[in-house]
Amino acid sequence: MNGLHDIRYTLLMLFAVAVMSILLRRWQMKLPLSAWQKLAIGMGGFCGAMIGAKLPFVLSDWAGLVSGTAWLADGKTILCGIVGGYVGVEIAKWTLDIRVKTGDTFAVPVAVGVAIGRLACFLGGCCYGTPTALPWGVCFARSGDSLPRHPTQLYEAAFHLLMSGMLFTLQQRGQFRGQLIKLYILIYLGYRFFTEFIRPEPRLLVGLTGYQWATICLAPLFAWLWWRDARMNPIVVQLS
Repeated sequence: MNGLHDIRYTLLMLFAVAVMSILLRRWQMKLPLSAWQKLAIGMGGFCGAMIGAKLPFVLSDWAGLVSGTAWLADGKTILCGIVGGYVGVEIAKWTLDIRVKTGDTFAVPVAVGVAIGRLACFLGGCCYGTPTALPWGVCFARSGDSLPRHPTQLYEAAFHLLMSGMLFTLQQRGQFRGQLIKLYILIYLGYRFFTEFIRPEPRLLVGLTGYQWATICLAPLFAWLWWRDARMNPIVVQLS
């Protein structure tokens, strides 16, 4: 990225983080935690998301990993970013011995933040899809050709925005209490598996991309986490 595209991308990403932070503060008001505990789990989620989003690219660049430049290069994945954020929150809670369920407070803010972030990807011209003859195809300069392509960034922005509305409705109705963040992640894993077919990612085993294999591995893990948390019956706070 360069020039105006780079500036717009950066500003919109910062706006996404700001909106997510404001919503998270609103959603966590009723949690029986101190201000510094809320800050700690928020920072845990943020750091986990940043590390997770970069980790696949860092691990694929061994020379950059050794020199440290890989962490500063372009390339992030929202799939691993969301999962990394979940892990970061769990590590922070484990460190502070917090037993209160906090996932429901992250669900809507994260979905809204990711939706805005995908608009930044569209403006930046990254994360585009495969060529298409559909009338809403978009030519992206970074693709290296003039072929109209699926604006997969806009598809995903719409998906996460719709998810934020659905998660908000479920929260208000008291449904899936304590499991909303896992519900969000599981549905996104399914969405990402199918939309990878219209993304120009390298194909690995049996014609599936690395991201598709990641969803196949992560879905059973989060399904197990759902089952485990349902059995443990930890403290769940009603949010409204």
